[in-house]
Amino acid sequence: MATPSKSFAVIGLGVFGSSVAEELVRFGNYVLGVDQDEKRVTRLASRLSEAVITDATDQQALSDLGIGKYDVVVVTVGEDLEASILCLMNARALGAKEIWVKANSRTHHRILAKLGADRIVHPEEEYGQHIAQMLHNPLVKDYVKLGNGFHVFNIEVSSRSDGKKLSAFELEKFELRALGVMRGSKYVTLTDGEAELKADDLLLVLGRRVDLRRFTNSLQ
Repeated sequence: MATPSKSFAVIGLGVFGSSVAEELVRFGNYVLGVDQDEKRVTRLASRLSEAVITDATDQQALSDLGIGKYDVVVVTVGEDLEASILCLMNARALGAKEIWVKANSRTHHRILAKLGADRIVHPEEEYGQHIAQMLHNPLVKDYVKLGNGFHVFNIEVSSRSDGKKLSAFELEKFELRALGVMRGSKYVTLTDGEAELKADDLLLVLGRRVDLRRFTNSLQ
């Protein structure tokens, strides 16, 4: 059964905002893009459900757009602290159900939190941490943060480990848990420690970063 589409208003169509808006459209959602820059709006006009040139710091302008009717409002003008705060306050005053806001510093984050932002994101910081994790652990091809310190990691099985049984990795010793394997485009369930791994498999492992680091250090 298909997931029902939602409606989103993305305020700020810079690199981050336009990427969020276009992906949301690709997932089948209705997306309104808002920016003061005519070139940005024109560039995305044919790709979004609706794109409007307006000043989102003007509460009446947002009211005219019916900003309160959208399921989620995403404010991505993090570089301009005052504009970010005004957009959040205006969206909240107009009855927006849920508001996500981009922050560019810890101070900005604290202000947005006090003003009632439902979710605050730090894309540059989070992406930087993501890249650093993979640089530090070359065997880690990607990972997903789950919260409470837990992640799911994609660990590439090297040619040295081709044919080894899962039990040989002693994941339990490092407080890690194997969830399965991506073998090409196919997902393979690991039912027990006797399962054999193949070179270039991506082993999906659940655990904390510090424990993963201990594990990958043991392999080098």
